[in-house]
Parts: sequence; C-alpha cells; structure tokens
Amino acid sequence: MIDLHLHLDGSLSPEFVIKAAKMQNIELPTYNPKELKQYLCVPNDCESLNDYLKCFELPLSVLQTKEAISEAVYDLKDRLKKQGMIYAEIRFAPQLHTRNGLSQKEVIQAAIAGLEKSKFKANLILCCMRGNKNYNENIETILLAKEFLGKGVCAVDLAGAEALYNTKNFEEVFDSAKKLGVPITIHAGEADGAESVKAAIEIGANRIGHGINSIYDNEVLKMLVDKQIPLEVCPTSNFQTKVVSSIEKYPIRELFESGVKLTINTDNMTVSDTNIFNEYEILKSKFGFSDEEINGMINNSIDVAFLSPIEKEKL
Repeated sequence: MIDLHLHLDGSLSPEFVIKAAKMQNIELPTYNPKELKQYLCVPNDCESLNDYLKCFELPLSVLQTKEAISEAVYDLKDRLKKQGMIYAEIRFAPQLHTRNGLSQKEVIQAAIAGLEKSKFKANLILCCMRGNKNYNENIETILLAKEFLGKGVCAVDLAGAEALYNTKNFEEVFDSAKKLGVPITIHAGEADGAESVKAAIEIGANRIGHGINSIYDNEVLKMLVDKQIPLEVCPTSNFQTKVVSSIEKYPIRELFESGVKLTINTDNMTVSDTNIFNEYEILKSKFGFSDEEINGMINNSIDVAFLSPIEKEKL
C-alpha cells in the first residue's frame, strides 16, 4: 500500500504526543493515550474544513523543536512500516514549526534527519500555507524545497483554509516553483468548488489534493482526464469535512467512471482516525469497487508518485 497525501501533524500517535510534551514541559489535557485520542481526533459534529483544522493546534504545539520533528517523522515511518506500507509522501508546512525560534531550513533538516533514521521509503512534501500575510514565508518554502529536492524533499503543496483564500491568489508563489523545477501538488476542490481545481491546474499542479468537487464541472473533469492530472482522494477525511453531506453522495464512483486518475490516501491518520486499509475497505463495502479496480488505483499511486522511474519500478 502507498499513501501520497499524508500530513505529519495530523498523524501523530497519542503516545508520541505525550512523550514529546513531557520532553518540552508542555501541559496536556491528559496523559492517558486513550483519553488523549479524543483531543487529537475530529469530533463527530465537525461542520467544515475550518472546524476540522482546529484539531491541528495540539499536535503543532509539540512539533516546535528539532528533536520532536525528527522523532515525529521517524515514529510515523515506523508505524507505516509495521502496517505493511511500502511508500509514503509525508507533508507538512515548515513555517508552522518556527514558533520557538527554529528557521524553516532547520525544520526541514530535522525532518530529513527523521527520514534517515529508518529504511522505510518515504519523501517529504513541503506545504505553503493559504493566508494573506505570509507571502515571504511561502517563497522561502519554495526556495528550500528546491535546495533539498532529491535529498528527502520531493514536492511542494498549498494547504490551509481553501474557502477563505482563493487558489488563484497563489499563482505567483507557484510560478517560482515551476521555474525552479519543483513538482507541485495543491489542495483544491475540497472546501471550495471546481473552480479551485481549475485554478490549481492552470497554476501548474502535477496532482490535486482531494479535488472531489471537480465532479460538478464538466470542463474541469475534461482538463483532469486530458492532462492525466490525478486526484489524491481521502474518503474518510472528505466525509468529516462535509465535502459531501452523506456517504451516499460521495462521488468517487462517478469520478472513476469519468476516467479521472484516482489515488487513495488517508490525509490524517490520527485526526481522521483511519489508515490506508480502512480507506480501501470503504471503497469496497460502500461503493462496490472490485479488487482489480483497487489494484489499478494502487498502481496509479506508483505511477504519479514524485519518484524517479527506477524508484517506481522498485515499488
């Protein structure tokens, strides 16, 4: 199994959070892993993506030192290996880990150090963040992605409150990535409509994070199919952020039948309380996907991973 859309801060285990908090003298609401889980997982009454994003504050609070960041990456890789995974692309926003004085470069170097502690194959995607006061920080993320490209970093992303900050507003930031030859994936078509996906494609995205709302615009569907731009679909997360009002209305079968290239991912293993095997089981039990169709989507993940042809062949 492969996960191409996996957030570091949304996938911390309760045990790791407790360990990291104790090392940094950070007070937690509880030090019991089972009880802490309720503070790390999205509540059942989550109303939107913005509501969902509130679950990241506690994990971020313990990821503000080199040691914690490095250990978090290693711990996640170790859990993925034990699950039977063979590859993952782990994403995070360096600018969100600088509260206590770390530079973005130090954050990235710490994450790469965590990668190097384990032989499990994984790479890092660096997220720029949606906002209207962080242009310089986003440009710095792009420049650092170029510096560490092929050295643990494989791409850049745009994450955050999609409905509040239009994708088109970040065209200049990602022009820099294109000029530098850094691969691009962009969160779009989740909290915002199909026009967000269109903007991401026009900006130069090689992949689209989520992209579920593409189904409501035939022009956008055609762009995805013609350009063979894949969607990084995350079923459980999409239910929780109210991309659709019910599981029956989740348009994954329609996207599949339209010829859109789909990859299946977790988004946030802890926040969404899921794993990649659960995501594929949803496809089988709720939408009737066959083993052959699921194998095709796993092969899609290999095909569109930010890896060299030789590395893909190994997978």
